[in-house]
Amino acid sequence: MKPRLQATLGQQLVMTPQLRQAIRLLQLSSIELDAELSEAVESNPLLEWDEGGDVIATPDVANTDGDRDGAESEIDASPVETWSDAELDSWTDGGGGHGSDGDSGSLAEQVADRETLHDHLLWQLHLSSQSPRDRQIGAAIIDAISDDGYLREPLDTIAAAIEPPVPVEDVLTVLHVVQHFDPIGVGARSVSEALCVQLAALDADTPGRAIAMRIADGFLERLPRLGVDGIAQELGEAVDDVSCAVALLLSMDPRPGAQLGEVAPESYVTPDVVIWRQHGAWRVALAEHNRPRLRINRSYEALITRTSSSDAAYLRGQLQEARWLLRNVEARGETLLRVARCLVQRQTAFIEAGDEALRPLTLREVAAELGLHESTVSRAIARKYARTPRGTVPLRAFFASSVGNGTAEETSSAAVQAMIRQLISAENPRKPLSDARLAESLQSAGVPVARRTVAKYREAMSIPSSQDRVRIS
Repeated sequence: MKPRLQATLGQQLVMTPQLRQAIRLLQLSSIELDAELSEAVESNPLLEWDEGGDVIATPDVANTDGDRDGAESEIDASPVETWSDAELDSWTDGGGGHGSDGDSGSLAEQVADRETLHDHLLWQLHLSSQSPRDRQIGAAIIDAISDDGYLREPLDTIAAAIEPPVPVEDVLTVLHVVQHFDPIGVGARSVSEALCVQLAALDADTPGRAIAMRIADGFLERLPRLGVDGIAQELGEAVDDVSCAVALLLSMDPRPGAQLGEVAPESYVTPDVVIWRQHGAWRVALAEHNRPRLRINRSYEALITRTSSSDAAYLRGQLQEARWLLRNVEARGETLLRVARCLVQRQTAFIEAGDEALRPLTLREVAAELGLHESTVSRAIARKYARTPRGTVPLRAFFASSVGNGTAEETSSAAVQAMIRQLISAENPRKPLSDARLAESLQSAGVPVARRTVAKYREAMSIPSSQDRVRIS
């Protein structure tokens, strides 16, 4: 067979470097975008930070009056507002506008100044009259205490980790000392032990103390099922005395270290868009850090015409990359703003009333309305957050699958879960609602769901079954 050349015509989609960069920037979070821009400034001499005036975010007014289908958002012609990071920190969740909550310093500074549970316990340990060896053991114990105040590590593990290793009995002795630090009961290995330590610290003549210690020591898990009458029969005590002991137990703290142990998460959520209501219309604007804060370095740009050909070629390449980056960052902000504006138009009731008013909405519907691909919408909302009057919520919270009911008005799965939470929160703790009863209540409200669906949503929200929710009053 003779070799030969043959020309064919065809179409092929080629992803250019500019397109790849645009896709990568679109799916980055705010923190990742800042890191990307910082790296670009360090590697590209044609880029520099714009230290001049603040870049202003152009707000849009989402038209929420009348028919939403086919409605286009108004563009506010009033002077634009700048949503800087300082204004975002001072904007209260419930206010929906500019303002200050009266606290000085940023949230990060307030959290940084907060004393942690471990710091509080170590401070007491150093002030105690323990020997250096016992202080070493105490430090190891405190290091193993979780943020809610409980000791999760076994005592033998703690004893073996100390250099040189110590007997488990010595660790237990020091643990009893730590458990009487403030907050009392910290370092307990179970709820029962935490309550017993707190009860033992009370005066011996405290009403109900002795019976409460018996309940905490052996009947705590059975208390919700048996109730006061059942526990009184088990202990052979009067119902009134057991009721007094149970009231004393309820006044104890089952998580002794939670108040000091609950610190801020490791990473802070930075809103990408701001949604607020002004003069009856919902407005949407990009946060300041989502606008381009870079510019072309004019000094290096001027060198292109005055340098050698090799240097000029390098500078021209860097200039082209800088322009691509600025253009793609600008396109990222425009796409994010368009998607956020569409979400506000579709889910106005969700912003005003919460999860119960969330309507079914899919990526395909938003993509079709904006003329985008579903993957583009998915990348635009990935790890993006919106600051609303109801708090900072992820953009994915605006989407929800539907629970078909055979009518034109379908209910979203998130709305059904919110209804289930509301019904359970209002139930009688002595007679919790079963999944079947919850399904009947939802059907009465016009949401025909099966008992299995209710059970699935309840388990997804980590809500125990009706039998495990039985509580005494």
